Amino acid sequence: MFTTGARRRMLAAAAMTGAAVLALTGCAGSAGDGEAAYDPEEEVTLQFTWWGNDDRATRYQSLIDAFNEEHPNITIEGTFTDFPAYWEKRKIEATGGGLPDVWQFSDSYLREYAEPGMLLDLGTVSDYIDFDAFEESLQQTGQLEGVQYSLPTGYSSWAVFLNDGLLEQAGVEPYEGGTSTEEYTAWMKSVTDATGGAVYGGTDMTQRIQTFENELRQQGKNLYTDDGELGFTEDELRDFWNSGAEARDGVTVPQQRLEETFPKSGFASNLTASEASWSNFLGGYLADSGAASVTLVAPPTDEPGSKDLYRQGGLQVAISADTEHPEAAALWLDFIVNSEAAGEIFGTTVGFPASKTKLAGTTLEGIDAQVADYLESVADRIGEAPPVPVVGYGSLEQTFWDLGKSIGLGALSVDDAVEQFFGEAKVILG
Repeated sequence: MFTTGARRRMLAAAAMTGAAVLALTGCAGSAGDGEAAYDPEEEVTLQFTWWGNDDRATRYQSLIDAFNEEHPNITIEGTFTDFPAYWEKRKIEATGGGLPDVWQFSDSYLREYAEPGMLLDLGTVSDYIDFDAFEESLQQTGQLEGVQYSLPTGYSSWAVFLNDGLLEQAGVEPYEGGTSTEEYTAWMKSVTDATGGAVYGGTDMTQRIQTFENELRQQGKNLYTDDGELGFTEDELRDFWNSGAEARDGVTVPQQRLEETFPKSGFASNLTASEASWSNFLGGYLADSGAASVTLVAPPTDEPGSKDLYRQGGLQVAISADTEHPEAAALWLDFIVNSEAAGEIFGTTVGFPASKTKLAGTTLEGIDAQVADYLESVADRIGEAPPVPVVGYGSLEQTFWDLGKSIGLGALSVDDAVEQFFGEAKVILG
């Protein structure tokens, strides 16, 4: 296999050869689409944006510097913001036709931006991107109707996080993971009882749509269908939210306490000894909680042997369809998702490396090794990735969470919450 640098030199050489041939034949365009051929000597500026914090910004700047060592003619102008503001800005840009050349993307928005033709078909710049570095299942997380619109930087799986220090202080044995929901609830109660409510066993699991998704997948269903519709009924959602009533009654941390610590979660604020989230959150949890050690274990399941978990490649990179420099943009995208430099700089902070070339540059030690060990431990529960999210899934996910919190506060009944969720879903899905 060629090294990353060697492969890029081959691409540059191929581009130069292609440009020379086009010049000799008098052809002004490339690939029959009227675009000028990529010239590795031409000075190019690309707009690149992402969501995240200062740590991610520092890492991206290091990656830009590494990219410029190989492509000094391509200037990357990077900007970032927090997740909600990020997508609000993209909506404004989409309306005005001013989306950035390359941007950090999410599979939750794939239909929303690909169907109207706002994303570049990466197949049109395939000479500049190593698709073979990805397993097919991970490639498919950026595909819609067989067209590749984005590629994942990494992947995660749903997990339960345990604060080892808080459990030791409480004198409670760690949750072993992978038990039934009833057994996990009983374990959470043991923590809450042992500390007299100073530390709670966990957070109401029915607030998160991912827990509902796992339950549906245990029954061979998904949150949404291949046709872009919801994959569950009002009764199924009602039963799910009602199933959390026992845990909400003095077992899990009261929602009012969580409102006081927002935007930190109960786990990050040391109010709870466990919390469910994506596996790549480990570094953030350690930093926010100040815990000396955090353990990852498998989430509960009521159907042992089911393939309820999956490799979630939600954090992706895409190119805008109207970029004036598609080949240069493709080289930068490829460097983000495939280069060994990206693996060295980011580790598992944007998910476990999705491509084998990026993984080759990652040193799996410390929390990176811990995440890798967890993913290996749940390999038997990993199934196929779900269908492409429905248009507006990001909004529906937030609505689900907000309604779950309202249920926890006692401000909304389960029946009213179900009615509101399906009412909004009907509007969003048309």
